[in-house]
Amino acid sequence: MIKDKDNFSSLYDFIDVAKANRKYPANTANNLKSALKIFENELNQDELKSIRMIEDSIEEIFRSVVMANKQKSIVSLNTYKARLLKVITDYKKYGADPAEMRNWTVKTKKSTGVLINRDKTDKENINLSESIHKPVDNFHKIEFSLENGDKATILMPRSADKKDIETIKSLLDSFVK
Repeated sequence: MIKDKDNFSSLYDFIDVAKANRKYPANTANNLKSALKIFENELNQDELKSIRMIEDSIEEIFRSVVMANKQKSIVSLNTYKARLLKVITDYKKYGADPAEMRNWTVKTKKSTGVLINRDKTDKENINLSESIHKPVDNFHKIEFSLENGDKATILMPRSADKKDIETIKSLLDSFVK
């Protein structure tokens, strides 16, 4: 199944085979390969030839990875380390023998129903808009700045007739000095 047994590059092949056999979803396979790439950059020639050697010196390798990837958070790097160790564990169980790959039962995560119930409750409590029975503001709003920096606002009903407008105009004219 996997060509060069116990070789670091065989882990990439294992991930591809596991993905093809629906043991890893595509996104999981990609995440696992990303972890391999980060660690691969820090491995020496002997470690590249031996998965056992990687396991034995994982903490020293991890320190090198942390030093080389200072832009990444320690939490992310710990996640990559866990992914690498997961691939190694799965490889040791299922990678060497095709029969073992067939017997590999993938654990599926069961839904707890919490989100479904929460969504149902949230949908019942959501009010997307104000009541349509609320009266609409039905006026013209006129805003302008005065020469001295003050601001003025005039609210005028949309139903204002010519007489109302003349009254407002005469009020405005009375402010002129």
